[in-house]
Amino acid sequence: MISIIFKGGILMIPILLCSLAVVTIVIERIYYFMKSAPNGNGFMDDIVTEIKGKNEKQALKKAKTLKGVVPRVIAAGIKEYINHKAEHYIEKALSRKGTHELFLLERNLRGLNVIANVAPLLGLLGTVLGMIKAFMQIEVLGGSVDPSSLAGGIWEAMTTTAAGLTVAIPALLFYNYFMGRVNRIEAQMKSASVDLIDIVREREKNAV
Repeated sequence: MISIIFKGGILMIPILLCSLAVVTIVIERIYYFMKSAPNGNGFMDDIVTEIKGKNEKQALKKAKTLKGVVPRVIAAGIKEYINHKAEHYIEKALSRKGTHELFLLERNLRGLNVIANVAPLLGLLGTVLGMIKAFMQIEVLGGSVDPSSLAGGIWEAMTTTAAGLTVAIPALLFYNYFMGRVNRIEAQMKSASVDLIDIVREREKNAV
């Protein structure tokens, strides 16, 4: 297997580097999502209850004790409410924190997408260069080429295409998997933020 890889030519080097990058990004993102993504649902009932009871500091404390992106966003909104009691300040805080958390969730995912698109092109380029060499050999030998030697050159050239696809397919699958999780967390953030804004608005309305 290793000998086949080395026979693929110099373009196997960037393809192998792409494969290492995919493995690194996938492991890093899995760890980050395991650490940051829990508790996206189910905690807002307690938060709403505390705010209705005018226990904003207790609501903030509960949000801060939970792991996950959504509780962190909600904690930022509650903190702003405690400091300013103004709806537009809360909306800005939620938007600012939400944007930051989305940036962290999507970090390095563009790299997977780039590799998924570039790796097959590198493989195709390697195959084209290999075929050019094979036809140059035919020209040098004046057309009297042993079919077995020509076939060997062709399969060596095709190795880069196979390698490029082998790297690109998992990269594309993991990219779409992670982006699906990002989209779900983003929807949870928006839903929780709307719930917080609604309860603050309702409380301020009743206080008038």
